[in-house]
Amino acid sequence: MEPTGLIEQLDSFFSRWVVDPLDAVIFFDIAPWSDDVTLPLVVVWLILGATFFTLRFQFVNFRGFRHAIDCVRGIYTGPGETGEISHFQALSAALSATVGLGNIAGVAFAVAIGGPGAVFWMVFAGFLGMSSKFAECTLGQKYKVVRADGHVSGGPMHYLRDGLRELGLPQLGGFLAPLFAFMCIGGAFGGGNMYQSNQAYSQVASVVPLLDNSWGAIAFGLGLASAVGLVIVGGIKRIGEVAAALVPFMCGIYVVCGLTILALHAADVPMGLGTIVTSAFTWDAGLGGFVGVLIQGFRRAAFSNEAGCGSASIAHSAARTDEPVREGMVALLEPFVDTIIVCTMTGLVIVVTGTWNDPNAGTGIQMTSTAFATVFTWFPTLLSAIATLFAFSTMISWSYYGEQCWASLFGLGSVRIYQALFLLFAWAGALFQATAVVNFGDMMILGMAFPNLVGVALLSGTVKSELDSYWRRLEAGELPRRDAA
Repeated sequence: MEPTGLIEQLDSFFSRWVVDPLDAVIFFDIAPWSDDVTLPLVVVWLILGATFFTLRFQFVNFRGFRHAIDCVRGIYTGPGETGEISHFQALSAALSATVGLGNIAGVAFAVAIGGPGAVFWMVFAGFLGMSSKFAECTLGQKYKVVRADGHVSGGPMHYLRDGLRELGLPQLGGFLAPLFAFMCIGGAFGGGNMYQSNQAYSQVASVVPLLDNSWGAIAFGLGLASAVGLVIVGGIKRIGEVAAALVPFMCGIYVVCGLTILALHAADVPMGLGTIVTSAFTWDAGLGGFVGVLIQGFRRAAFSNEAGCGSASIAHSAARTDEPVREGMVALLEPFVDTIIVCTMTGLVIVVTGTWNDPNAGTGIQMTSTAFATVFTWFPTLLSAIATLFAFSTMISWSYYGEQCWASLFGLGSVRIYQALFLLFAWAGALFQATAVVNFGDMMILGMAFPNLVGVALLSGTVKSELDSYWRRLEAGELPRRDAA
């Protein structure tokens, strides 16, 4: 007998408890004459923060791009620098947390709800988010600490506390740091764990009928949780090593398939791009239609690349460097890869194949799978493997994010408890319905942006001073160079 009754009861409880993240925040009424036009505060917060950092740091997302690539190549890496992993491993670990099912399923959700125009706003948000990533990861490096066990720890729970104390705001820092840590733990259990497990199982079950039942969900969840457990017990070094191998491989396969489809639909690509751009400014439903498309684009971009949420700074803090700005430069590549390349390609494939307008295409990962299957009939099977790898890579990095925050709140001695809970949530994620899981994950991950952006904005002067000093030395040729490793 299958345990269907218990699973349905648990899912019903979970669904009732979880609210839509955009209903869990304050709304701005930007059109008093219409009850349908409201803008979530978290979207405003992310837009304003990213725009402020882009202007404050004089478009570092443009002028620092080439140097960022040189840093990843190891040209500016010196011997004996403090840290546990290389620039490339840090970038891979952070990318493994962001290049996940949000790029496959999340883009499809955004297009299904907001239309093709949501892709335009995702790209726009990704461009601005590069500056947010730079700022928060620079701070993560600047305020990193070496724990009693010899491992490096950094991120918003440190720079919010220590950085704001330096500004004479110890009480604010003492409030924001644990608030962020709490949100991050929730995000690790939800969007960084359960959502990944849920969507991966959904795709695998669609091509492996043997698993399309409650016992199959239980078995898949146990298998995925076991694989995650084997990696996370090794800490950031093992996570960085695994991510450095997985991220280029899984992204390469997915991007090659996507580019092949676009090449075969080359004649439709200009029209598809035109549809995305024109739909971004649609007024078919009035101002409410335009705002709805913008919200979906920024919401999905935030969930995909996490710029402004502070999570990536936890991984980048472990990189070997004595120059905080250098790691900030490396970090600004994440939204470019995650959103501007991978998400855009996914959205464009969905649009040029006409899947976005097909009522039988499904939603989420099923829509993306259907779009790719219009050219490669075998792609749903391949996507099952890719989705599992995407989910796995995201989960191992988010386990580290949550673990660092857990340690900051409850101490190192209780980390094993956190790891056990994380693996339990990984198993349970395969059993719950997508709507409840994605809403919970969005709510917690987007919620991290509130305390993080307050602190980063207040510390932006510190980041600007570090950037100006670093840039002067770079242009003067004072930073040691060596051949790429």
